[in-house]
Amino acid sequence: MARRKTLVWQIVLILTVIALFLSFNVGLYAALTRRLSNNFSGTSQAKMIDVRRYLPFEEDSDLARVNATLKLSGELPVLDGAAALVPVYASVINAVYPSGSVTYEGGAFSDDNYYGENFAADSKMQYKNTVRGYKAIVDGETDIFFSAAPSEEQKAYADEQGVQLHYEPIGLEAFVFFVNAKNPVNDLTAEQIRGIYGGTYTNWAELGGPDRPINPVTRLAGSGSQSAMEKFMGETPFAKKSPLAFFGASIGYSFRYYMEGIVDNNEVKMLSLNGAAPSPENIRSGAYPAVAQFYAVYREDDPNLNVKALVAWLLSDEGQTLIERSGYVRITS
Repeated sequence: MARRKTLVWQIVLILTVIALFLSFNVGLYAALTRRLSNNFSGTSQAKMIDVRRYLPFEEDSDLARVNATLKLSGELPVLDGAAALVPVYASVINAVYPSGSVTYEGGAFSDDNYYGENFAADSKMQYKNTVRGYKAIVDGETDIFFSAAPSEEQKAYADEQGVQLHYEPIGLEAFVFFVNAKNPVNDLTAEQIRGIYGGTYTNWAELGGPDRPINPVTRLAGSGSQSAMEKFMGETPFAKKSPLAFFGASIGYSFRYYMEGIVDNNEVKMLSLNGAAPSPENIRSGAYPAVAQFYAVYREDDPNLNVKALVAWLLSDEGQTLIERSGYVRITS
């Protein structure tokens, strides 16, 4: 009899454990898995640029092409730039530099490294991206750097080194905000964006979207996008992200052509801002409220005469046409 009671209790205990296990998993699915199955989040991260698509002097490269009257010779300026502007300065090299001025370690382009490039030390095209690139221009490793405005830290580094940089505006671009394509929100105001990153809005339902936490994604400090975002925020400080934001639907930021023409990710969509889409027409007219200049940056004391000659060409009709054909908006009429 005692043995039978023990067996019954063991069976009851086993069934209780099974019931608790099932309840836990059902609860976990209802609270987390089902909620995250359509959370609009992961695809809001920007992808890396495929530098291989923009190699000068390659017939199948996706470069802008113009019949340039300028043909550089002698001491050729070393060009570098932000990821978003690789198509611009690679097209410049293709248009005005002599063939053979872009070289690779090992003799051929390779994707097997951190930034997806292996330009040789003597190559006139480099790709250090914004974070390393501003240091390279200050240190004299690069002659012209193509980028959005620098961060305060990057300007401070130039000051510390006693280097005066010249920032020549050569084109216009939209600073954009993007979400997963399944997110029903299509338009926000500039103040709402600041409210998201400043902590005023923490759920998409507060902005006409689904009942999901907002996950405001930021970028690497010193990157062109992060510096542009800090300028966009103005006096509004960034709020500390809630731990719940990880389980929500994200929003990110970048530059229009980088999203639209370079990474071409159809799983995300760019938002209109104050009712205006980030189109070339709205960038040109100023209807889109977050327009940024991008620059050809060079050291004031650079002795290479080809530096200023090349920058002057970039502002000519030929140079502006190349910038426009690269997917950006010309800065001169």
